[in-house]
Amino acid sequence: MELLYDIQLDNGIKYKAKGEDTLPLKCGDYCIIRKDFFLDYGQVISSGVPFDPALLPKEPVSGTPSDKKTEVPRIQRKATVVDQGKANENAMRAKSAMRTAASMIEHLKLEMKLINAHYAFDNKLLAIQFSAEGRVDFRELVKQLSSTLNTRIELRQIGVRDETAIIGGLSICGRPLCCCTFLKEFDSINVKMAKEQDLALTPSTISGMCGRLKCCLKYEHAGYLELEKTMPRRGDCCECKEGRGTIVDRNLLTQRVVVQIEGTGQNVSCSKDEVTVVYPDKYKIRRQNPAPAPASAGEESSAAPRQEKNPQGKK
Repeated sequence: MELLYDIQLDNGIKYKAKGEDTLPLKCGDYCIIRKDFFLDYGQVISSGVPFDPALLPKEPVSGTPSDKKTEVPRIQRKATVVDQGKANENAMRAKSAMRTAASMIEHLKLEMKLINAHYAFDNKLLAIQFSAEGRVDFRELVKQLSSTLNTRIELRQIGVRDETAIIGGLSICGRPLCCCTFLKEFDSINVKMAKEQDLALTPSTISGMCGRLKCCLKYEHAGYLELEKTMPRRGDCCECKEGRGTIVDRNLLTQRVVVQIEGTGQNVSCSKDEVTVVYPDKYKIRRQNPAPAPASAGEESSAAPRQEKNPQGKK
């Protein structure tokens, strides 16, 4: 039986690869993978699960017919000590290739920032990741690198979120960044999610280290919506044991509100269960005066104007 593993390379790229269940692989082990025309060296970051084509990411492959399936990388064997030594040599060569690429980029005056470089295990491919504000014409750079390094070159442009996930760091909460620990995909995020979580809409509050909206705004959004269902809103008139007042602040996580008491202006913090939302008389819909009761049939006939028996103009 074949198992499906998650593989991570030293440059942060992740993909899925399959291997036989007889391979003694577990999380943290290094292995040799056959991918396309070259061998790769990566680390297993998840336990193997039974191989199912439905588990593979659905990514369109350019230049291939729609009915042609992309071949899944296959794990050949677990890495040995000799393989680890060769992988370390490739990492040193990748740093030298980065310096060469940086000098060529400066010479060609290209607006691009190099992130990292990765040599395939058999040195048949050099993958370089970079970031840029817009599209960059790097065809001349690829030609020069290919002739200088005598290998196939692959340049990949990544976004600022992917760049931050690769470099890593600590967020303002004191924990490692979510994008480089457990988040595997970046979902769309908007400012409305921050509003519904009662966050201040200042860039320093809702933006992460990458300069984009924080990823936690998305995966915490459903929980905040559930907590908000039973919470009173700011500005609501309420009553508590200290008296009647107005809700001026609230905390969805602790389920507490701050009430400003009428007359004294004192702010009181209490639980949402200790307050009752009321509406002042001026906000209540006043009942209009009841309409007069309909007249009976006899009264209606007597009150009705008498019609002339002979219409005007008729003799």
